[in-house]
Amino acid sequence: MSLRVQAPFDGVLLSIEQVPDPVFAASMVGAGVGVEPAEGAGAVDVVAPVSGRLLKVHPHAFIVLTAEGRGVLVHVGIDTVKLDGAPFTLHVTEGDEVSAGDRVVTVDVAAVRAAGLSPVSPVVVMDAAADTVPEVAAGTRVTAGDDLFTWPR
Repeated sequence: MSLRVQAPFDGVLLSIEQVPDPVFAASMVGAGVGVEPAEGAGAVDVVAPVSGRLLKVHPHAFIVLTAEGRGVLVHVGIDTVKLDGAPFTLHVTEGDEVSAGDRVVTVDVAAVRAAGLSPVSPVVVMDAAADTVPEVAAGTRVTAGDDLFTWPR
């Protein structure tokens, strides 16, 4: 059985190599993709890309642990930890159970951009080898809940 990973918000799909962070771009954290919010986006709800338990929750990032034991990380923007949570509103607590599509955090994308940071958000299967995510159609528009990729277990 494979793992369907869904878009955490509306935006444009990027290959992992296009993510403007060398650690994510090199798949050092895991295999996945990037999603960039639309130009001019304001407050954006970020939803769980898979169902499971929230293993880690920070204002700028969270990991959902699936029932099969796979962690899926959503890192909202690049270097956004530097913002000390300012443009983020958490709607969950570490340890909560979520279903794919449940709202986890709201981010003010305009504030991220105004701070000079990228709102591109990597969505990765933790510790998965780089070549395990199928080729994605970079540049494609996605809506929250759309399938980003299917990861073979």
